[in-house]
Amino acid sequence: QVQLVESGGGLVQAGGSLRLSCAASGSIFSINAMGWYRQAPGKQRELVAAITPGGSTNYADSVKGRFTISRDNAKNTVYLQMNSLKPEDTAVYYCNAEVTDWLAGRRVYWGQGTQVTVSS
Repeated sequence: QVQLVESGGGLVQAGGSLRLSCAASGSIFSINAMGWYRQAPGKQRELVAAITPGGSTNYADSVKGRFTISRDNAKNTVYLQMNSLKPEDTAVYYCNAEVTDWLAGRRVYWGQGTQVTVSS
C-alpha cells in the first residue's frame, strides 16, 4: 500500500500565506503526476494544481498567479505554496498521486485532507 499524508493547513487572515506539503510513502516504484484538489462545504471537489515528474504544471484559473505547485522527486513530496489567500480559498485540500506500486501496479492515491480556513 501507499499512503499520502498532508500537512501545513491552518487558519490565516485574508492576504496571508500557507505552504502545504504531501509526502508519499510505502511500496512505491515510481510516481507520475501529483496534484492538489480542494472541496468547500456544499461544493464539488475541484482541481487546484497538478505537476508532472518533469515539472510541467497546470492551475485552476481561480488560483493562477497566487498558488505555486512544486515537487521533490527524491522525497516523494509535493508542495502547494498559497499566497494572497482569500476567504473563498477556504476548503479541505487533498493531495493525490498517480503511483506505480511495485506490488499492486499503477493506482491513484488520495490523502486524508487538510483544512485551510481564511478569515475576513
